[in-house]
Amino acid sequence: MLTERFIDTGEARVRLLSGPADGPPVLFLHGVSRCGRDFAPLFPHLAGSWQVHAIDHRGHGRSGRAAGGYRVVDYARDAAAVVRALPEPVVLFGHSLGALVAAGVAATEPDRVRAVVLEDPPGYGFLVKFVKTAYYPQFVAVQKLAGQDRPVADLARDLGNVALPQPNGSTARLGDFRDAAMIRFSASCLPDLDPAVFDSVLDGTWLDGYDEEAVWRGVACPVLLLRGEEARGGMLPRADADRMAAALADCTRVDVPGAGHLIHWLATEACVRLTLSFLESLRPGS
Repeated sequence: MLTERFIDTGEARVRLLSGPADGPPVLFLHGVSRCGRDFAPLFPHLAGSWQVHAIDHRGHGRSGRAAGGYRVVDYARDAAAVVRALPEPVVLFGHSLGALVAAGVAATEPDRVRAVVLEDPPGYGFLVKFVKTAYYPQFVAVQKLAGQDRPVADLARDLGNVALPQPNGSTARLGDFRDAAMIRFSASCLPDLDPAVFDSVLDGTWLDGYDEEAVWRGVACPVLLLRGEEARGGMLPRADADRMAAALADCTRVDVPGAGHLIHWLATEACVRLTLSFLESLRPGS
């Protein structure tokens, strides 16, 4: 059972979901267009040994909106405020956007972050060719669906039918790559999603003010880096993962076979095993 509260970060009112205080805290940070509930597949496996927390980023879920403030550094300031509001240092688990945010917070709040799990953070090699990937038309289409107050079933149908260009020149549906339950969950996030969150993603200003190399060098705590397969939609090219792992002070890197960008949904069992192994290594006496 997760309880809800809101934290005023000074820029936005951020929703925080928290589980029972059964152990050290883990704070989950989701990707663009999703919400804190995105990590539901992982929560039961941590409950009982770790206290689960998850936020809705600004502009997502039940958190406040922030017109013109949807760059990675903006989300990171919110997350840092949440970390400072929690009673003890946390482990951060971030997926996609959340992974970039988690690394940024770990670099700026070293006394408040014990360790970090980075799930398929978008690498520079991916972002420089972003407009040529299938993600670009996907995000354009999702932006049009965002904020619509319609039944989830209708949104899920439209989301599943989003057309994605393929390398061979053909076109496929988003629903061809994700099962109906995943599509429905994604659709359930859309009514509470501010369409403006995509503006900086699509116009190339998303990373303004975020120096990834400086961030990596600034993270002193242990890091688990999970990388999805590029051929299946992973956003972290091998060369970027190599550079990241070399720059981080204490990095455990695992390339997860058979999974693309959404590792915690598409390879849940592997994600749980890797995450729990890493978390248990943080225990005193490990």
